Formats: sequence, C-alpha cells, structure tokens
Amino acid sequence: MISEQELLTKWRSLPQDKQEEVLNFVDFLHLKTTVKKPPLGERLREIRSKIVASGKPLLNADEIEQELASRRGGIEGREE
Repeated sequence: MISEQELLTKWRSLPQDKQEEVLNFVDFLHLKTTVKKPPLGERLREIRSKIVASGKPLLNADEIEQELASRRGGIEGREE
C-alpha cells in the first residue's frame, strides 16, 4: 500500500493544474463514498411534494398520455 509520504511526494512533483485535478478527484471520491442518496422512490416523492407545495397542478392521465405521445411523435393506434 502506498504511504502518505509517497503520495505527497508524487503530488508535489506534479504541475499546479494537475495537483488541482488530483484534489478535485479526491473530493469526488470523498463525496461519492460519504453522501448516501435516498432511494429513487423517496426522491420522487420529495419532488412531487415540492410540485404540490408550489401550487402547480399535476398532470392527469390524459395529459400524461398526450405528453408521452408528443415526445414519441404522435398518438398511434388510438381510435376515437
């Protein structure tokens, strides 16, 4: 295993911009291992709660279907 001193020596031998890259990467690894994301369902409930609290109406089933259809290029196979 690499020692702290060896790591520090190698880091100091890098140009300033590369030292900053290393620090950014270490920050990324630290965040990745310390921050626990809530499960997807919980995050979606939080988002929904924020939307409801904002007073904006949620889409009903027909509006959802229309939104999906518009993203897919129109409603297919629908008889009216």
